[in-house]
Amino acid sequence: MTRSNPPVEEADENDLEVGEPKAWAAGLPGVYHSMQPALKHMGAERSARTLLRMNQKQGFDCMSCAWPDPSGERSTFEYCENGAKAVTWEATPVTVASEFWAEHPISELRERSEYWLGMQGRLTEPVYKAPGEDHYQPVSWDKAITLISEKLKSLASPNEAAFYTSGRASNEAAFIYQLFIRGFGTNNLPDCSNMCHESSGVAMGETIGIGKATVAYNDYLECDLMIVIGQNPGTNHPRMLSAMEKQKENGGQIVAINPLPEAGLRRFKNPQKPKGVLGRGTDLADQFLQIRAGGDMALLQAISKRVLEAEDQNPGSVLDHDFIAQHCEGLDTLREHLAHLDEQTVLEATGLRSDAIDELADRYINAEKVIITWAMGVTQQKNGVGTIKEIINLLLLRGNIGRPGAGASPIRGHSNVQGDRTMGVWEQMPPSFLDALGKEFSFEPPRDHGVDSVAAVRGMRDGEIKFFLSLGGNFAGAMSDTAATEAAMQNLEMNVQISTKLNRSHTVLGEEALILPTLGRTEVDHRATGPQFVSVEDTVCAVHSSQGTVEPVAPGLLSEVAIISRLAHATLGDRVSADWQGFEDDYDRIRDHISHVVPGCENYNRRIREKDGFLLANGPRDSRTFNTPSGRAMMTANELDPMQCPPGRLILQTLRSHDQFNTTIYGYNDRYRGIKKGRHVVFVNPEDLAQLGFSDGDLLDVHGEYEDGKDRVLRSFRAVSYPTARGCAAVYYPEGNVLVPLDDTVQGSNTPVSKGVIIRLEPGEAVLAG
Repeated sequence: MTRSNPPVEEADENDLEVGEPKAWAAGLPGVYHSMQPALKHMGAERSARTLLRMNQKQGFDCMSCAWPDPSGERSTFEYCENGAKAVTWEATPVTVASEFWAEHPISELRERSEYWLGMQGRLTEPVYKAPGEDHYQPVSWDKAITLISEKLKSLASPNEAAFYTSGRASNEAAFIYQLFIRGFGTNNLPDCSNMCHESSGVAMGETIGIGKATVAYNDYLECDLMIVIGQNPGTNHPRMLSAMEKQKENGGQIVAINPLPEAGLRRFKNPQKPKGVLGRGTDLADQFLQIRAGGDMALLQAISKRVLEAEDQNPGSVLDHDFIAQHCEGLDTLREHLAHLDEQTVLEATGLRSDAIDELADRYINAEKVIITWAMGVTQQKNGVGTIKEIINLLLLRGNIGRPGAGASPIRGHSNVQGDRTMGVWEQMPPSFLDALGKEFSFEPPRDHGVDSVAAVRGMRDGEIKFFLSLGGNFAGAMSDTAATEAAMQNLEMNVQISTKLNRSHTVLGEEALILPTLGRTEVDHRATGPQFVSVEDTVCAVHSSQGTVEPVAPGLLSEVAIISRLAHATLGDRVSADWQGFEDDYDRIRDHISHVVPGCENYNRRIREKDGFLLANGPRDSRTFNTPSGRAMMTANELDPMQCPPGRLILQTLRSHDQFNTTIYGYNDRYRGIKKGRHVVFVNPEDLAQLGFSDGDLLDVHGEYEDGKDRVLRSFRAVSYPTARGCAAVYYPEGNVLVPLDDTVQGSNTPVSKGVIIRLEPGEAVLAG
């Protein structure tokens, strides 16, 4: 039974409370904060039918992070606090009533917060905004599909359209989505990877021939040393803490490298174990290096230099010479490059002491099996690609790739973002994939590279892109340079968004706009041949099925596969030899085609039905083979260019609160950092605050400084005295996107630089906005 539009109050930032940051994560508070919203918004029965089937072998995959599932038997409670919040947010029985659209003009919705928009409930019917109108109005599915297909066919060129993808799309939806788009005639396929792990894909692709993790789940449990760089597992992928706990129990060590101390990396109280409920829990990080933002490349180079010096002092005892001789090249170049590394430059860039770097180098040298894992704290730095290449250098020196318990581990922050890329959602798919796709469906795919997310905004701004379709996600909220992005999106002729709930992007519109509601991952997908399942790929290349467990929140909802199939059929006709109706009726037909097109997915229908799914082939992990031009792993020399921060300025990074997932805001508390009832805060080291003439609790304007001279500012943010690294500051995402210039991107990947914004602080207004 559905419920409609409960009253939702906006937060008043005047009520914001600041307490002490926590020294540990999870425990009984984690259980409470998982179950309290679930029981409140879904009730006991719906909560049980969703949460107890989440991440189970015959259940549905969490729509939150891409952390892999344990091998073999799993806990009955195989979910974390934020996963439970994601399920509650999606599976709520609250729906947006038809009257809502007449009652709320778009201009009013644009003034609402992300939290308020999401709390209005599930979308259940297509709606359309006509030219010149300030309201959406409900329309039929046939009308919506016709409006979109006619618009696409009216474009002067297929490249006047761009098609965005969020990581929540299934493999089946992603595959036919990219087929539809390439059948239409463009490779304009920006996706959320462009904003997060594109740097990982570029760096790893160039050095080891694959842009994915070279570890499997059990490797996390078996490694001697796990180096965690630029990530916060306690908030962004909490199930990782359970794996880290097991690694510690197995005798392993953990080193955390981050500008901010994170509760989840300090101590974990596993709520499923007695010691996590009644005892102290498990201390995780054996060493914490509180690095200056942007200093990771310098640190990694310094460690590699120490490794090489240790080898020189004890020849044959430190480097893995057999591995290097058989599988690598570039050692001499790397050695020569690091010989000129200046220690003082390293110390200034990192803010660390030499003895702390020595300690980490010793841990690395004395460990036989090492995993280095990282997230957007690395990928969104200006030198993110070079930094990840330095991670690969360090691993290669001691043969820590292709060995059990060792490898490179980029942690994806969205559930199927990696699977979408495997299925072809990329503006630069290789010719071999396009050849196979064209052969399978009897057409010639376009070959020119399309636009990524940053280039898509530029294209909208310049009038080159007139149509924008988003498969999930919240592009306006996720992209950098909020003002520039929203102005560009308002320049479109038509916006179309396939969504489960309202978000900011539904309010930033061009001439025409449509919202197409879709099933959630928690819901049973009834099709002509019976209930369907889909498949996803996690962060370690494991592919498994996902099948919803509760009835759809409203009749008439279509799956992403059904929506895409209908759009493609109406737009393309017989331009592509594809059975769109058959795809909508039976997802096995899609998987048959995936078997013929996507490398590593042969016999997909059979393998996806195996108990644990299957692992995609991974050359570096499986056989130490590297798909590079030389067939060998590449050690590289990367120029160190430390961030220069002028006097009186700070280096800012954006980050998530504990009450959010990507741009989705579940509430206004950040429990582990001590923040309650608000988000308009800027975290600054107390010594920096004092040096700049401010005090804890002051209201400040945060100005971003960039060479284009534009004044990008966050008004009236409360200063929070916080143990960040000296010279560094942090604000929440997506609010902080305002300060990230569109043209400030990572060298080599074009990812927005959200972890290295030069800011100045000025006194703010006396009264906070509500």
